[in-house]
Amino acid sequence: MKAETENTSHGNTTRRGFLAAGPSLLLARRRAAAAAARPNILYIMTDQQHAGMMSCAGNRRLKTPAMDSIAATGTRFDLAYSANPVCVPARTSMMTGRYPSYFGMESNQPPGHPPRDLSQTLGNLFREAGYRTVFGGKTHWPRPMTPESLGFEYLTADERDELAARCAEFLGRKQDRPFLLVASFINPHDICYMAIDAYTRAKNLPAMYPQSTVERQRVAEAAALPPGVSRQEFFARLCPPLPGNHGPTLGEPGAFAGFGSFRGYVRRHWSEEEWRLHRWAYCRLTERVDAEIARVLEALRRSGLDRGTLVVFSSDHGDMDAAHGFEHKSLPYEEAARVPFIVSWPGHAAQGRVDRRHLVSAGVDLLPTLCDYAGIPAPAGLPGRSVRPLASGRPAAGWRRDLLIEFTGGRCLRSRRYKYARFEGPEPRELLLDMQKDPGEMKNLAFEPSLASVLAGHRERLRQSIGQPGGPADQAAQRLRGVAHPHVR
Repeated sequence: MKAETENTSHGNTTRRGFLAAGPSLLLARRRAAAAAARPNILYIMTDQQHAGMMSCAGNRRLKTPAMDSIAATGTRFDLAYSANPVCVPARTSMMTGRYPSYFGMESNQPPGHPPRDLSQTLGNLFREAGYRTVFGGKTHWPRPMTPESLGFEYLTADERDELAARCAEFLGRKQDRPFLLVASFINPHDICYMAIDAYTRAKNLPAMYPQSTVERQRVAEAAALPPGVSRQEFFARLCPPLPGNHGPTLGEPGAFAGFGSFRGYVRRHWSEEEWRLHRWAYCRLTERVDAEIARVLEALRRSGLDRGTLVVFSSDHGDMDAAHGFEHKSLPYEEAARVPFIVSWPGHAAQGRVDRRHLVSAGVDLLPTLCDYAGIPAPAGLPGRSVRPLASGRPAAGWRRDLLIEFTGGRCLRSRRYKYARFEGPEPRELLLDMQKDPGEMKNLAFEPSLASVLAGHRERLRQSIGQPGGPADQAAQRLRGVAHPHVR
């Protein structure tokens, strides 16, 4: 009994001392506990990889064990889309949490009013919250955005093997605080040069872009036939076939007729074998970047930090991959606009889960998601929201029924069943696709009288979505918002 009394007395003394210290000590301890629970964050991104370019997504033409391992320990979002399927707008959206139109941006050309206040960008928000923020690899943002202005230490400008090595080196160091590490790899973007160089050779033109040795070397390696395999055997047994939606969409937008330069050239002139070789090289470049990602993930495991690290994997946009006779990006079709988006954190995200229901933006949802996991308030007025409850397998009340996708020369609304896009340029300027019955996007239903109400509803919903939270719409969006195209017949 005496011992019990002594213990109780000691406990009361401790409690009195704790309370005497006042609310400041309590707040400090709560902050320390919150800081200890904050995860490290590793955000891995590739360039020009569409959602189907992973073996975990069912693609049997390539092997991506590193990407698959992230999916196996997390949730893969099957309906994730780029904010705008071209480099500069997509990457600006990822860093700011805003749609590119907020900055008057819809292509890789300089924006109408580039970001000025960068205090609310990803790196600066996390640095202010006590994270060590590090960025490595490809940037491709408009001025004045730089890694440093966004709040990051710049690990390396290299976008390939050196990036993997530097990330591994960083992860091997002792960390004195939680970190946000962005590893921005270039590939499979090198696939761009197959069409570009084919066009300049055929037209006897000077190089459209500076001839970079490493990029052309990677393309040549990717397009090479396996040793000891004849061309006949290669195309008979190994090379991917043309996709089922290689042909044009029936009633495709009139704007496509104006495609010139290399995109128009390969669409009109490439043979079946050339298209198939392009698909083969795209697979090999994706496998190359997967191997680089594997080195980063292995370093994370070796460091022992993997249990306390949130890993998010995505890409800025896809590649048309021979669909509808196109390569490259910028179109609202699935191959260009739908991208990988995987969230993994052992014990905090459902393992091996595939979410095929919820519409997610790899652009505007990224910043709110990372802030949510880190316990950092996201800036007010952003158009995106955190996918954390979805990644945990929990319901997310009021999740969006429509997703806005911006693209060069138009805007797109993806609903649960349909995709509706409006283009500038010649007729037809509207594209309505039934994604349930026509996943290959082969028939434009904007002319179907039986779907007049569906078309009208999506018109109005797109009109309402343009200029919604995230900032003012740019001039192109305003023009599209004010135009109705009642040409259904």
